[in-house]
Amino acid sequence: MAKINDMNTNCIIGEGSVFEGKFYVNGPVLIEGKFQGDIRTDDQVVIGPTGKVKTDISARKVTVSGTIIGNITATEEVNLLATGKVLGNISTPRLNVEQGVVTSGKVIIHSSGNNNVDKIISESFGEEAESLFKDLDKKPYPKDRKTQTADDKTQE
Repeated sequence: MAKINDMNTNCIIGEGSVFEGKFYVNGPVLIEGKFQGDIRTDDQVVIGPTGKVKTDISARKVTVSGTIIGNITATEEVNLLATGKVLGNISTPRLNVEQGVVTSGKVIIHSSGNNNVDKIISESFGEEAESLFKDLDKKPYPKDRKTQTADDKTQE
């Protein structure tokens, strides 16, 4: 898994800095401060431990050890380090998650050439797949599971 110190950085938003706007960068970006807006690069975006970002990110690789509110789209991989916090959707062919990460959102892991996951799975499953997958979102977690405790053999 990629670590923050492993990259040569083309652009840095340092700790204590605040930047708002559109950021289209040729090369890697390191964010240790606050950023709100839009980030696009054909390289890597790293949100350091002190980074606080509110944006959608589109990059080849994304590494998060700070906080991001927004969606991540990576063409190669996403690395969520132990101190990382993500509120948003993640779409990537490869996802690495360390213990301690906090995240909420939809995760789509796809082959690097095709990110239409619903279509791929539906075609693989067969004709009735569409109705089955629509029903999955409506079903709650099973309530009839029995759990064992130290004091009681079974409880409902």
